[in-house]
Amino acid sequence: MTGTPPMGEDGPVTEPRAPRLIATDLDGTLLCSGGTVTDRTAAALAAAEAAGVRVVFVTGRPPRWMQQVSPHIGGHGVAICSNGGAVVDVRRGELLESFPLPEETALAVVEILRAKLPGTSFAFEYPAGFAREPGYEVPMWGEDVDHPIGPAELLLGPDGPVRGLFKLLAKHPDLDPDKLLGEAREAGGHLAEITRSAPIPLLEISAPGVTKASTLARWCAGHGIDRTEVVAFGDMPNDLEMLDWAGTAYAVANAHPQVLAAVALHTVSNEQDGVAAVLERILGLPQPKRPLT
Repeated sequence: MTGTPPMGEDGPVTEPRAPRLIATDLDGTLLCSGGTVTDRTAAALAAAEAAGVRVVFVTGRPPRWMQQVSPHIGGHGVAICSNGGAVVDVRRGELLESFPLPEETALAVVEILRAKLPGTSFAFEYPAGFAREPGYEVPMWGEDVDHPIGPAELLLGPDGPVRGLFKLLAKHPDLDPDKLLGEAREAGGHLAEITRSAPIPLLEISAPGVTKASTLARWCAGHGIDRTEVVAFGDMPNDLEMLDWAGTAYAVANAHPQVLAAVALHTVSNEQDGVAAVLERILGLPQPKRPLT
């Protein structure tokens, strides 16, 4: 191939060979501000599916937050949610597989983080919905429905509603998000996977060994897809394991500095349709001179 190679935020971008699977994070990566899919990105996703390239959304979002993107999910209808804690058929609203954090382990993590990081409050994602402690503020989740509220000990206890915990959430009122992550991992990382994806001091905690990468690898193995045939996209620390596992990985330009440093290939930002720009090159589609909205 001759001519000038395509350019990303940081210079020339290497052309990947045609993949069998696109694995992409949603918020901050595929979606633009407001959590929407642009016309350009929707067209690129549809073109990938039409070309026989599967697209799997691999997100920290819980299953209940997936309906907004269900029109773009492809023929298989499957998404990996809650940082690998759940595999769901979005169109059918069916939980296909889950890798829960045991309630007793969750309570042990709660106890450790309360002692290490005073002021931390907790919430819980599980198949029946969402529950929280009284101190855990809700508006960031956009929740406008009733859900169980109480101390973790009751919510996770023998008579509590939380069963099959996809993800434990730990929110601090004012610590720097990266400092919070580092201190939480030092204190409780031996019990669970602890990561973050939000710009606020909010931790996302999964069962030991459960990450976006572990569940994606399992799903790919079940469909005869090798990691070398996967192109992945991400922007935050909770994407790092997936980006390391995939044969080809891209960080969007707006990614966390740790992600930009860890991933060799960069594309333009989510606001500039960074995922679509790469897919257009992979599929040989014309690239617009200006971003579409």
